[in-house]
Amino acid sequence: MFPISRREALTRCGTGLGMMALAGVMADDAGAAPAVNDPLAPKPGHFAGKARHVVHLFMNGGPSQVDTFDPKPALDKYHGKPLPTTNLRTERKTGVAMRSPFAFKKYGKSGIEVSDLFAKTAEHIDDLCVIRSMYADVPNHEPSLMLMNCGDGRLPRPSFGSWVTYGLGSENRNLPGFVVMCPGGYPIVTTQNWRSAFLPGVYQGTYLDTKYAEVEKLVAFIRNSEMPIARQREQLDLVKMLNAEHMAARHADAQLEARVRTFELAFRMQGEATDAFDLTKETKETRELYGDTTHGRQLLYTRRLIEKGVRFVQVWSGGGQPWDNHDGLEGQHKKLAGEWDKPIAAFLTDLKRRGLFDSTLVLWGGEFGRTPVAELPALNGRDHNHYGFTCWLAGGGTKGGTIVGATDEFGFKAETNRVHVHDLHATMLHLLGFDHEKLTYRYAGRDFRLTDVHGRVVKEIVA
Repeated sequence: MFPISRREALTRCGTGLGMMALAGVMADDAGAAPAVNDPLAPKPGHFAGKARHVVHLFMNGGPSQVDTFDPKPALDKYHGKPLPTTNLRTERKTGVAMRSPFAFKKYGKSGIEVSDLFAKTAEHIDDLCVIRSMYADVPNHEPSLMLMNCGDGRLPRPSFGSWVTYGLGSENRNLPGFVVMCPGGYPIVTTQNWRSAFLPGVYQGTYLDTKYAEVEKLVAFIRNSEMPIARQREQLDLVKMLNAEHMAARHADAQLEARVRTFELAFRMQGEATDAFDLTKETKETRELYGDTTHGRQLLYTRRLIEKGVRFVQVWSGGGQPWDNHDGLEGQHKKLAGEWDKPIAAFLTDLKRRGLFDSTLVLWGGEFGRTPVAELPALNGRDHNHYGFTCWLAGGGTKGGTIVGATDEFGFKAETNRVHVHDLHATMLHLLGFDHEKLTYRYAGRDFRLTDVHGRVVKEIVA
């Protein structure tokens, strides 16, 4: 008989981290070669891809393309008047044209125009591939979030980060392969944004609430104040033995195997995660470059995680839909862009000077854009617009200083070289070394993939 119950042993030795670690599981020895059955062992793609890591800067709520990266001077002419064209369905009642309250300026050798909302980011415009012809399926947040993150707006499907870690594994044995940062709680549709669905649970994203700066709050129970590491190791070995006996009679049950690996990761993270999120190890110059703000810290954490081999990092604007500005757009967009602009520029600068830019694929954007006409009754906000919006890519084999596609003269609908979300996913997988039609997982008698039965690689994006 053991002096404590098995449940109590699990709770103590796991130090609470097991609850957050289904997204990353490690081999038994940090320095050892990965075990053949390790689902997160590093793996090659279908061919040599330029990108090895992905950073998704998610502006949830839908930033306005005509106020950021897609200038439309025709809106000045028609401001306060009905547009002569565009009769498209929007979610709410809209009225007359609304010009951008922000000035656009040409930047870099490419001369691409960017709003003064992102003046610092625009200093890197020759490294950005700006896709002005994105489009999605519907003008609603929930299905559009699911489409952008999981490739389907209705059915439970694995997230993009889960597909990437399924395909490539992870380069760090002591941290999750897929990390999600969202300050202030979950966004809408919560963990569905980074779920693994029918993929094994080890590929699900690990969520961190980055409104906290202290590592003890950022990662719950990161330190065990009640027993030394050696004693924890003894307890964990006992739990492993009990779980191994339990699993032997159940023919490699996937959920049980993921749980066994979770406890091991939780133990290892006590050292590695503490180091990854300790920004005092950065120079004063680097910390000042990013800024001591929520998004500054998020992106500095991101660079440190990428540097340590984490495969996929998704960084959110925050819980809810902060960019969803149906009214008060000028003030709110200015505030949000002001929080992001300096950290994004710092992040791109830091990636380049550390030799990480070429191997890191960065995506910026939301789930859709906004209308060039105002939402009634006031002339100060914009409705959802899935017909045409902007995102940009950088690093990871993309063609910098490039504009792909175009919307109509008012910025309502993608017209030239239209890029659906499936096409974006197919292209990003290509940059990672995958044929999107061949990266599949068999479930319920069918071979599923991120792009379902759609998608094309947009060659203009690839360097």
